[in-house]
Amino acid sequence: MNIKENIAEGLRSIKGNLLRTILTALIISLGITSLVGILTAIDGIQSSVDNSFSGLGANSFDIRNRPANQIRREGQKEKRFKNIDYRQASRYKILFAPKGKVSLKTNVSNNAIAKYLSKKTNPNTRLIGIDDNFIELKGYKVGGGRNFSTNEFTNAVNVCLLGVDVINQLFEKKNPINQEILVNGIRLKVIGILAKKGNMMGGGDDRVVMVPLETGRKMAVGRNLTFDITTSSTKVENLDNFMEEARGVMRKVRMDPITSEDSFSLDRSDSIAKSFESITSSLQLGGFVIGFITLLGASIALMNIMMVSVSERTREIGIRKSLGATPFRILQQFLIEAIVICLIGGIGGIILAIPIGNLIAQGISSGAASFIIPWLWMTVGIIICVLVGLFSGIYPAFKASKLDPVDALRYE
Repeated sequence: MNIKENIAEGLRSIKGNLLRTILTALIISLGITSLVGILTAIDGIQSSVDNSFSGLGANSFDIRNRPANQIRREGQKEKRFKNIDYRQASRYKILFAPKGKVSLKTNVSNNAIAKYLSKKTNPNTRLIGIDDNFIELKGYKVGGGRNFSTNEFTNAVNVCLLGVDVINQLFEKKNPINQEILVNGIRLKVIGILAKKGNMMGGGDDRVVMVPLETGRKMAVGRNLTFDITTSSTKVENLDNFMEEARGVMRKVRMDPITSEDSFSLDRSDSIAKSFESITSSLQLGGFVIGFITLLGASIALMNIMMVSVSERTREIGIRKSLGATPFRILQQFLIEAIVICLIGGIGGIILAIPIGNLIAQGISSGAASFIIPWLWMTVGIIICVLVGLFSGIYPAFKASKLDPVDALRYE
């Protein structure tokens, strides 16, 4: 018997025990589904993070208020830092504008309520004031209507841009352009719709009402607002040096003493994405371990079934040996059967894993993840199926190859 005949005989044997083959392949399929599905979901979540930060550019960073130092040492009081006010933020923008593009933003309210006729949003809508560079530097796009004009930025006109979550709550299928809404008691005209951005980190990028910066300051009259600053440059290759220049300018604006620490925080815009990459690696390792344990159980079940198959076909093995089949050919035949069963289950598991993994990623990332075809994990899954087939089939196949042909022919 040559290898081609062995493969054909193995397939005939699988076909002759179709129900058992299907049930065995199903066990393998579930193991591969868990392995490839988990890894696909993790890749999908990573793509969501990449999409969230793709519009920010590689050379951008944020300057924000520094949180209070919560660590108390003996004889020391909790250290608090003053907020970045409008004067300081504007001064920084004027001083650093020749070196990079600067955007200012302020959170007017994180729990605003927007109303249109009898409908209103949940009290978790973000009302933010922005300048002319914010949309570009933060990766937003105007999906309908228009952006703010220079006149609207300068003269604090009561106009706004709405995120898709706000539109869905207030307007449903109605066109919101040129409609008027009430936000915290102030009437605003809707001039534009923000394209869906998505944010798996829970930042509410689509649950937002944007107004010109001066309009936001007007709406918050009597309150001390704090301002966030984003700086970007497309010409700088060494971002660390660029950030140090910005740090020096901001320390000058904030009048930080030479020997003191920074009274503000300075963070790269892609720092969260880079941090998440290391988390993703750990999640992938965990997913691989879980899938491996599932496949280990499946391989034990397959080994048991192959042992049963050897017992049932003892006389057949005796006949083949009496006709000249070598122990190697018998070993080869049973290994081929085990590998083919694993490959059938593996292919079925991969077909199930791709939509399941992508659905999980879409659910976790609120629809921001890209659809992933995990070619790497599909290849790994197929390789693992072959290894599982070898692991599960080697002992039954070895046992079959060592049977004495005379004893095998006598077997009832």
